[in-house]
Amino acid sequence: MARSLYEWLWQHEFWLPPGITWEDMQESEDTHYPQPRDLLLSIPFALILIVIRCAFERAIALPLSTKLGVRDKQRPKAQPNPVLETFYSTHRKNPKEGELLSLAKQCDLPVRKVEKWFRRRRNMDRPSLSKKFSEACWRFTFYIVSFFTGLAVLYDKPWLWDHRECWTGYPQQPLQPSLFWYYMLELSFYWSLVFTLPFDVKRKDFKEQIVHHAATIFLISFSYCANYIRIGTLVMVIHDASDCFLEPTKIFNYMKWKKTCDSLFMIFSAVFLISRLLIYPYTVLYNTYYYSMEIFQPFFGYYFVNVLLIILQLLHVFWSCLIIHMVYKFILQGTMEKDMRSDTEESDKDEERDKIGEKEKNGIMYFSNVTGNGYIQRNGSEPLDNRAQLANGHAKER
Repeated sequence: MARSLYEWLWQHEFWLPPGITWEDMQESEDTHYPQPRDLLLSIPFALILIVIRCAFERAIALPLSTKLGVRDKQRPKAQPNPVLETFYSTHRKNPKEGELLSLAKQCDLPVRKVEKWFRRRRNMDRPSLSKKFSEACWRFTFYIVSFFTGLAVLYDKPWLWDHRECWTGYPQQPLQPSLFWYYMLELSFYWSLVFTLPFDVKRKDFKEQIVHHAATIFLISFSYCANYIRIGTLVMVIHDASDCFLEPTKIFNYMKWKKTCDSLFMIFSAVFLISRLLIYPYTVLYNTYYYSMEIFQPFFGYYFVNVLLIILQLLHVFWSCLIIHMVYKFILQGTMEKDMRSDTEESDKDEERDKIGEKEKNGIMYFSNVTGNGYIQRNGSEPLDNRAQLANGHAKER
């Protein structure tokens, strides 16, 4: 069974253009082609990257966040409550109205206090600012290294300047060691992102991120097996270009450097929109769809790689809409709107409302106390300048 599945999966009709078989891709001492088994190396390399990341965040990113003044917000902790904790862990983190009433009765607490407990408990699970800072520092470091590695590998390659060269001699294009290691670097990084998904900062586009990582891994792996190395390197270097500006934008945002953050975001927006909506469609989509037809007739691999590239482009369009919306708000308001992808602390406004309500309540109580002493104070401290002694329960103007 396994043998039959293996033979079916590796039929040359799936992976190679018509007229080319695996016998035509035999290696020699001087000529090496991509081998599917090479992709297995990306798994241990991904684990190594995770170890390097943990060491980097602890030894460099966290101390750097302290020196740069990044402070974690002090969050009020939820009081221990076995009933509410069990519901939170086993049922849902955001109970509905009927469930709130039931839990309030079980705990003999007001519904408002149960709501406050769940808000605070959810906040306890949210990542701290220092964690976000450390994650952004790690990604920024990797994207910088990856982007300049890609430029160093591709600057003397003919297909970087003439896109038709992506298909010259295809699929019998020898694999150069520099291209192999560039591929392994990128593939290992995206595998590491998949392995750390449960622990990384979750944003509102979490599902889109999963689709992006899956499509990227499939695309890199398939392009390697089918020897789409040249077009694959173009895809990777184009993506890294804008990511180099996104992560420092987050870093300066966490540091509260507002003007620097806004300036970097505008640069990132321009690079992202140009690279993903203009350069990528022409350099990659049009190249793969049209120029490749000058060399070979369509086959399964041709359709499959184009589908993956189009999925990436749809994600580009999705993120471009978010970016354009934020830029539009910036132009109208003159200040950058909070990242729409961020999972902000939903309870901030509620907690502030509670505090204001308590202050107002205390203010009313204080008002009732001080009126008996014959004077009124503003906000419980300053004497009113335009008020005089109270007479017959009324305040007379001076």
